[in-house]
Amino acid sequence: MARSPAGATLMELKLVTDSLQLPNKPVALRVVPQPSDANVHGDVFGGWIMAQVDIAGSIPASRRANGRVATISVNSFVFKQPVFVGDLLSFYTDIVKTGNTSVTVSVEVYAQRMSLTQDVVKVTEATLTYVATDSDRRPRALPALD
Repeated sequence: MARSPAGATLMELKLVTDSLQLPNKPVALRVVPQPSDANVHGDVFGGWIMAQVDIAGSIPASRRANGRVATISVNSFVFKQPVFVGDLLSFYTDIVKTGNTSVTVSVEVYAQRMSLTQDVVKVTEATLTYVATDSDRRPRALPALD
C-alpha cells in the first residue's frame, strides 16, 4: 500500500479524515486505559471495556433509582473498533426504558486516539438493564418522577 511522506498509509489517512465528532451531550465517564488493562500488544481487554461500560451505565440508573442498583442484564454489546492503551475513552449514556423496578440504559463509547488528536472513533455500544434494590438487596420500586 502506498505511504504518505509522514509514513501513514492512504487507508490510515482516510480513516483520520472520516473520523467522528464526540456527541454534543454530557459525558457520563471518561477514562484512559493503562498497560495493565491490555495484552502485550497494547490491545485493551474486552472484559475491561465491559466493566467500564457497566460503571457508566450504572450512573444514570442510580440517579433515576435514587440509590442502589444492580446489573441484571446485558441486553446487547457490540465492539466496533479496537481500543488501545492511551486512548481517551468517553462514555455517553441515555435511559431508554424504565419499568416498575428496572432502568434500561444505552451506552456509547468513543475513543480519541491520542496519537492523532483529530481521530475519534466509536468503539463500543451496549444496552444494559439495572434493577433498583433496597438495603437487603431486594428489588424495590423506582421513585416517582417529580
